[in-house]
Amino acid sequence: MNDEQVLAEFRAAEALLEGHFILSSGLRSSRYLQCARVLMNPARAARLAEALSLKIPDKIKIQLSAVVSPAMGGVIAGHEMGRALGLDAMFVERPEGIFHLRRGFRLEPGQKVLLMEDVVTTGLSSREAIKAVAEAGGEVIAAASLVDRSNGTADLGVPFFPLIKLDVPTYAADALPPELAAIPAVKPGSRAAAAA
Repeated sequence: MNDEQVLAEFRAAEALLEGHFILSSGLRSSRYLQCARVLMNPARAARLAEALSLKIPDKIKIQLSAVVSPAMGGVIAGHEMGRALGLDAMFVERPEGIFHLRRGFRLEPGQKVLLMEDVVTTGLSSREAIKAVAEAGGEVIAAASLVDRSNGTADLGVPFFPLIKLDVPTYAADALPPELAAIPAVKPGSRAAAAA
């Protein structure tokens, strides 16, 4: 699946939004990929995960025994990647603000894990999830995401395989270009915050 085919999937799902968006990182952007919409169709989610699984080198895939994703946005993407790789899929969540494996999920000491995200912007959530996997005894040996919108700046500390790189400028709230500042901000992601 090439980049245009991936974007066509997002457009077909009405998941490529334009406006003024507050990202989970707090940064602002004029474009937003609503992965929840693209993943709501199981056949589309499976196609995207299958395409992404082909980007992960075999020398990494043969070591993996689980997929872990951060809740909330990564849950479906992680589940579909687990299906594509034939592995169990789990998720970490943060009911008290710090990621943990819960719900009876567990990792064996040294178990090799693929971290699966929907979108990576700064990499902060991914690094937090990687730390949670380590604290649970596992070892993240690679990460993957449907979208890398970090403009090449996200360092996850492990090999990172995105399905598509979307280089869209992001801005601090106090450094918006005039055309973006003129549009009311909305926060479409999974972390609640007041629009400012």
